[in-house]
Amino acid sequence: MRKRRLGNSEIEIAPIAFGGNVFGWTVDEAMSFRLLDGFVDAGFDFIDTADVYSRWHPGNTGGESETIIGNWLKARGNRDKVIIATKLGMDMGGENKGLSRAYMMRAVEDSLRRLQTDYIDLYQAHRDDPNTPLEETLYAFQTLIQQGKVRVIGASNYTEPRLKEALETSRRLGLPRYETLQPLYNLMERGEFEGPLEGLCELEKVGVITYYSLASGFLTGKYRSQADLAGRTRGSRVEKYLNPIGMRVLDALDEIARHHHAKPGQIALAWLLARPSVTAPIVSATNMEQLAEMLKAPDIELTPTEIARLGAASHP
Repeated sequence: MRKRRLGNSEIEIAPIAFGGNVFGWTVDEAMSFRLLDGFVDAGFDFIDTADVYSRWHPGNTGGESETIIGNWLKARGNRDKVIIATKLGMDMGGENKGLSRAYMMRAVEDSLRRLQTDYIDLYQAHRDDPNTPLEETLYAFQTLIQQGKVRVIGASNYTEPRLKEALETSRRLGLPRYETLQPLYNLMERGEFEGPLEGLCELEKVGVITYYSLASGFLTGKYRSQADLAGRTRGSRVEKYLNPIGMRVLDALDEIARHHHAKPGQIALAWLLARPSVTAPIVSATNMEQLAEMLKAPDIELTPTEIARLGAASHP
């Protein structure tokens, strides 16, 4: 399996990232350990989480995902075998949010403690903070890198103008730059990333790690009608895809999957991996069968005709 570099950094990863948003939410610690073991045993190494995961779940306060990953790292003793990415900046309650230097210094210590590690491989601004100057945030990231607590920094949910401004600020002041971007991007939601933002990432060689890569599970083909949404955790997120475009995309995925003796979700991930700008899609799984299925995606090579077919089906 050929690894891919995170931007211009020295860090290389296998081309699928495990999304830790499910840990402490739809997956308990025991199953989380099994999934992480299966992920690493299959030759993958990149685990993405955030301090805010999974604060939205009743009874949670945030940090649950990092805590589970930290317990797994301690139990397995394999910290040097995996790449750990986490994020900060989302509302953690009270004054604990944003990208001010003062908060970043506290937030990194909380994440390191929960992860039970001395360093974070990729530390990402979860979203832009318009109330804090970019210089302040980037100087703070520089301090964390100098202290050995962070190796590489990245951004998530940044617009093209703000990412461009951040990269120019790093260049002008000689500060560490965002080596990665984590955008919302999949066959059903292309408009936010494609265009100027994707072009900037390609021009600046910023690695792209896509989230909601399977459109909350819609692109696996398991949601094809309102009846399929009943009782599902992500049903409300998927309902918006039950439209003519969504059905067109599923038809195309079904057709191409049959040709490759694969599943629709694998084809959707293969489409992302075929995009020159994409470094690795983030995928989550709640059981071992889902995990095994998704990890086969890098082995699928779509033809130019198949890529064009999916592009046409997903075009508004």
